Amino acid sequence: MLKVGVIGCGGMGRSHIDRITNRTQGAKVVAVSDVFEEGAKKAAEIAGGDCKVYTSGKDLINDPEVEAVLIVSPGFAHCDDLLEAIRLGKRVFCEKPLCTTADDCKKVMDAEVASGRHLIQLGFMRRYHKGYIQIKDAIATGEYGEPLMMHCTHRNPTVPTSYDTPMAVTDTVIHEIDLCHWMVNDDYDSVQVIMPKETSLTHDKCKDPQFMIMRTKSGIVIDVECFVNCQFGYDINCEVVTERASLKMGTPMAMSVKKDAKLTTEVTTDCFVLFKDAYDEEIQNWVDCAEKDVIEGPNTWDGYLAAVTADALVKAQQTGQIEKVITVDKPEFYK
Repeated sequence: MLKVGVIGCGGMGRSHIDRITNRTQGAKVVAVSDVFEEGAKKAAEIAGGDCKVYTSGKDLINDPEVEAVLIVSPGFAHCDDLLEAIRLGKRVFCEKPLCTTADDCKKVMDAEVASGRHLIQLGFMRRYHKGYIQIKDAIATGEYGEPLMMHCTHRNPTVPTSYDTPMAVTDTVIHEIDLCHWMVNDDYDSVQVIMPKETSLTHDKCKDPQFMIMRTKSGIVIDVECFVNCQFGYDINCEVVTERASLKMGTPMAMSVKKDAKLTTEVTTDCFVLFKDAYDEEIQNWVDCAEKDVIEGPNTWDGYLAAVTADALVKAQQTGQIEKVITVDKPEFYK
């Protein structure tokens, strides 16, 4: 039984605590931490029993009973806790982002490489969704030829006034940044952002929609339509165009209903509904891999690459130009 400590007891943290407690085999939440003690105490009730409560992530990581750490705190707080977990050799599941700056991501990556063990898995759960897996597996057969282009949409009903233009990259398209390079097994070379006609339903600090273009090192062109005030639902789509075929994820991912002379299909408004199974699968995989001391999911290099690519896209939002994605050489440790 893997004894897990959870840092961060907000909505996502509580969801993971419930997931581990009620739907994950081979793991148990033994400690929780949050700077707001009352929130941590309420989260501990989900785990039940004698779950410990901390107000410091570092104290939780240093608890000898905690064998593995799940980090769900705000991104700015990740770096120190990740470095502490690496220092103690404890496995980590870290929700995106790895860190909020590329420099901090590299610092964590260097520490993990120096430790000699793969310890960190990132929370890019879309890699565990069957629709994306089917396309990746189809590409791998070679039957359809090489990928040439990729078309994605990431639509959300609405966002609060606290959501600004850069968040279209750092909070929304960050998922496609990770997903797309994984699906075609290629890293990024350059990016560009084009601003279409703006919807009247956004606010002053958020340009919406946005059209983002990413070119990989082999020349694959990926476009992502990001529309976070589309009003009608949470609408996620993906198509890979290859030399001989078009590989498209089934959408919408819901049943259709014939009733009263109408054919209707629900479009969900909730990402946690759409990707519920993927969230469950990624945590189960993380727990299963602990016994083998391996990381099969998104790793620290993926977190670093996502941060550097996001930085380039945010710059492209401001300049309107094609921006290069400049990374350090990928360490052998991650190849």
